[in-house]
Amino acid sequence: MTRKWRGAVVPVTLLVLAEIYCFATNLESDSLARPSDIAVAAVQALLDGEILRSTAQTLWAAAAGLGIGFTIGLSVGVLLGLFAIFNDLMEFSIEAFRPIPSVALIPVAMLLLGFGYGMEISIVAFATTWPILILTRAAISGIEPRLIEVARALRFGLFARIWKIVLPAALPRIFVALRLAIGVALVVAVTVEISSNPLGLGYAMMSAQQSLHPDLMFALLFWTGLVGWAVNAGLLQLQRRFFGPAAAVEVLP
Repeated sequence: MTRKWRGAVVPVTLLVLAEIYCFATNLESDSLARPSDIAVAAVQALLDGEILRSTAQTLWAAAAGLGIGFTIGLSVGVLLGLFAIFNDLMEFSIEAFRPIPSVALIPVAMLLLGFGYGMEISIVAFATTWPILILTRAAISGIEPRLIEVARALRFGLFARIWKIVLPAALPRIFVALRLAIGVALVVAVTVEISSNPLGLGYAMMSAQQSLHPDLMFALLFWTGLVGWAVNAGLLQLQRRFFGPAAAVEVLP
């Protein structure tokens, strides 16, 4: 068995044990389902396109919100990292707003934007701004000071300094921030759909639960986890390919 497949031993074993238990007890429940029934429900949902439609809706909202959050977080994070006075002025505001749970903004977003993509995207954007901003600020602050001195010696303007010196030096760590923000975007998108937005995987799970189809509900739950795992695995491969040893660098707020 190759090393990368060893991680599958525990979940596969648990699924086999769960199937044996359900068979031995002749499980009949409105809240639980056999792993085999969950697999059948997942295949059926894939064949009729239900899972794929819901996945596309969730990923679209998560990606749009992430794009907005990344743009805001990166821009502000660069300024905070480069200019100490700007960082001092914004420190209190950032620390006051950052702890606000993104889901606490759902009532406000519903009042302003109603149901639909706009509400979900705005909440995802709020949630993803902070990891990008905080980790970008840390990455910029950690740049070797001599690189900034070189930029000044070459008489680079602000934008040339950022584009040619600052961003290339901080890019590996910014990519780590992006990976973290993508996970946050998916979690928040599904949470908003479960609680208040009739779209995507979260709403599909709630509909399955309310219609007493636990097999479909668990199938959607496992599929959501699989989508998140696939996205993160793809980003991790890109990170290793483009940044090499620098991909191992992690930045903590």
